[in-house]
Amino acid sequence: MFCTSLLKDEHIEPLADGVLAVLERVGILCENDELCRALASWGAEVDFQSQRVKFPRSLVAEFVEGLRKEFAGSGGWGERFSAPGLAGIGTQVAQLYHDHETGETRSSDRAGFIELVKLGAVLYPQGAIGHVLSMTDVPPLLEPMQAGLLLAEWAPVPGGPFVWRVDQADWMIEMGHALGQESWFAWGAVCFAHPLRFDHDTVGKFVRRVKEGAATGLTGMPVAGVSTPVTVEGFTVVSTAEHIATWIACRALNPNVGLSASMWAGSVDMKTGAVSYSAPDAMFYGFAAVEFVRRWIGFRMAVGSGEYCDAKQPGLYTALEKAFKSMMCCAFTGQQPGAGSGLYDEGKTMSAIQLLLDREFSGSVGHLAKPFDPTPENLGLETAFEVGVGLQTNYLQSDHTLRHFRDCLWLPKIMNRSGWNGCEDETQTLARTAENVRDLLAKYRKPEGREDQLAAMREVFGRAKKALVK
Repeated sequence: MFCTSLLKDEHIEPLADGVLAVLERVGILCENDELCRALASWGAEVDFQSQRVKFPRSLVAEFVEGLRKEFAGSGGWGERFSAPGLAGIGTQVAQLYHDHETGETRSSDRAGFIELVKLGAVLYPQGAIGHVLSMTDVPPLLEPMQAGLLLAEWAPVPGGPFVWRVDQADWMIEMGHALGQESWFAWGAVCFAHPLRFDHDTVGKFVRRVKEGAATGLTGMPVAGVSTPVTVEGFTVVSTAEHIATWIACRALNPNVGLSASMWAGSVDMKTGAVSYSAPDAMFYGFAAVEFVRRWIGFRMAVGSGEYCDAKQPGLYTALEKAFKSMMCCAFTGQQPGAGSGLYDEGKTMSAIQLLLDREFSGSVGHLAKPFDPTPENLGLETAFEVGVGLQTNYLQSDHTLRHFRDCLWLPKIMNRSGWNGCEDETQTLARTAENVRDLLAKYRKPEGREDQLAAMREVFGRAKKALVK
């Protein structure tokens, strides 16, 4: 797999020195007393009044050396290209919903949530369905519990809702017990505020997650020129300092916790102020930063792939934009592709139409991972002898082609494989996809037999409402 090198050996030391300098002189803002105390015990310089934490250079260097030994020989993404899985209704947690019937985009709500759960139930009846929308018609502190109720009522296999505050977790655990599920929620990504700020709500969730032993790290979403320096070198230094500070915080709280991380690099359009996570410059920032971490520390960090694209409407162009970004990540880092799961507009909007198009594109990319097996049947020599130079017959007429074409050729169900043919062709594709969505939804059947569990979950929800909504 092609994996280019953007950095030279002589670049590593000055970048590493920059990271150490930022952590020593700037440090982090940490809005959590328990974590501040843990960091002070680790050896950091903590001002509890201002909640500022600075990291002595020698201790950080020692910590990084320990990480290098820990990650040594951890391996890569694999030598063989792997086909992406077909995306479903998971933990997209989109804030907007594209209505396939009206073509309008609206704030995400319960009606859209239920519709997408139904779609997932028909697409893959045996698989878990997750917290696909962040419902804006529900009080924010109750939103994960409401998502749990809807999943328990409408999904054949209810997945765990996304918890974004620590005071929601115990309510979700109690609801999960009523449903017969252990640890029935997802902590989700750890996204601290940039630059170098462990904000109150996120750090509370972070502390509990780490203490309970869940592998943890920063889902970094820095924006060059906004939350980091605009130069790729400065971006690499500041974004890496955030990851190192997060890992130190993890081990200060729990020396045995596993470490994770990902990079979603952004760049700003100076004309409009819009931020992109898929523009060429944004991708370059991300590729450089993860390569530096890999070469300095040995940790292989993934770059955020196809979902965060710039496209503002569902369609073939959006699917291609996401697939292009995903394959670019594959080429420059070696990580396996993930073309998308129905999101667009930098991950803010969820569309059933886009989900079906993304699934079809994932299937097409899967052809690049087909195994090679020169069996007599696959070699087809008898057919080659029969066709000869093709004057009397041809391969299209052969029984060999009839036996194998469904396994060998890309046979899209929605798209036209002859290529984009103008706006009218795009309109027809969207109409076919919307019709496909309607056909799938018509096959939905609501699960039965959970009345007692739902009643118990609703009782927990009522108590949570009294406790959390003032």
